[in-house]
Amino acid sequence: MREAAELTVPELTPGARRILDVASELFYRRGIHAVGVDTIAAESGITKRTLYDRFGSKDHLVAAYLQARHASWWARLQERLAAAPPPRALAVFDAYVDDAVATDRGCAFLNAAGELPSDHSAQDVVRAHKRAVRRLLADLVAQDCPDLADAAAVADEVFLLLEGAIAHRGIDDGDALMSRAREAAERLLAPR
Repeated sequence: MREAAELTVPELTPGARRILDVASELFYRRGIHAVGVDTIAAESGITKRTLYDRFGSKDHLVAAYLQARHASWWARLQERLAAAPPPRALAVFDAYVDDAVATDRGCAFLNAAGELPSDHSAQDVVRAHKRAVRRLLADLVAQDCPDLADAAAVADEVFLLLEGAIAHRGIDDGDALMSRAREAAERLLAPR
């Protein structure tokens, strides 16, 4: 499946992992365009040549950053979902609030989508991540809320609440809107 390939982190040497870890923090904190390969190389303690040898280009490094962010978040989300009571779609909201990886600047994928041109290769990673989250919510709603007349439409509404809340997490201080969005999702998912 093409989507799985788009979300798969490339195999990395320890040096490449160090580069990716440093670049990931810098890209999220400062923005993709604001961070150059000189800064990444210097803060990683490697040369630009090594960075290019490992990733080929900054564009490939950006894609790897998003792939790695997806993989680590998705793994933690799956653990959370395994322990969550129904309706498990609410646990996705909790994952954004309680996740170990910083989300105080909002969604890394939405941030990247806003910074990168629409034809940038990393946009495929952004789209694949968002499709995966949307599909997961649809599956969870269908499984946990079988009495809903139109579970697919409700799942889309839950997805939109989640997206709006995580976008505002990067704008507003605190989690008030995330809490309100979760409460609205809970009402949508309540048995009728």
